[in-house]
Amino acid sequence: MILLSVHSAGTQPNSSPRPTRRRSHNPYGHEFAICQLHRALARLFVPVLLALAFLGGAVSPGLAAAEPLQVVVLGDSLSAGYLLPQDAAFPTVLEQALRASGMNVEIANAGVSGDTARGGLERLDWAVPNGTRAVIVELGANDMLRGTDPAQTRDALDKIVTRLQARGIKVMIAGMLASPSLGRDYGDKFNAIYPALAKKHNVPLYPFFLEGIAGNPALNLDDGMHPNRKGVEAVVREILPAVKSFLAGAAG
Repeated sequence: MILLSVHSAGTQPNSSPRPTRRRSHNPYGHEFAICQLHRALARLFVPVLLALAFLGGAVSPGLAAAEPLQVVVLGDSLSAGYLLPQDAAFPTVLEQALRASGMNVEIANAGVSGDTARGGLERLDWAVPNGTRAVIVELGANDMLRGTDPAQTRDALDKIVTRLQARGIKVMIAGMLASPSLGRDYGDKFNAIYPALAKKHNVPLYPFFLEGIAGNPALNLDDGMHPNRKGVEAVVREILPAVKSFLAGAAG
């Protein structure tokens, strides 16, 4: 505290030096204070971070990933959502179901109405961008409806799977079955495509994409071939366990 001398008029002030305020001296300065703050923060947050790391190690990498697993559905009108709003298309409904089950995924709709296996091969490089981790291949229905030689369909699908695997992308095949109206010989050759490719490339196969809805008017559009909104939901319910198993392996 500073002391002031009070003098009456005509008197001389005390010549002794005035007392000065004693300042505290910190030999470490601001650096010391900052260091202490860092230590305090470390004591506070390190246990929390360790706990999170422990919990993260107990969860599947696919479920705990900070970045969503990038998936593409490469298909035709059956998966593209023909005559349906985008939120009712197969890739969107499948993504919602997977997220509801705890899987962090983003699924891109690379379906093109009217596309054949050859068409899917021709657009493969730009339809499946870099960063894609997994692809569900749903092609061949239009080949079958046009009566395309099954050998040509198989060759195109074979090249699609080969090129995707060469890029390190996991592949799941969603198969198709030939209409009985095309005859037994054609049906046998066409139906053999998907199991043979799955075995050759060691990839999972979902044998029939339209399982559970084919021939059911309540689950299809008026054309009797394409799923309606409820039909897409039924397709997703049927295929969901197989896709979850497939993506768990792709995320690992």
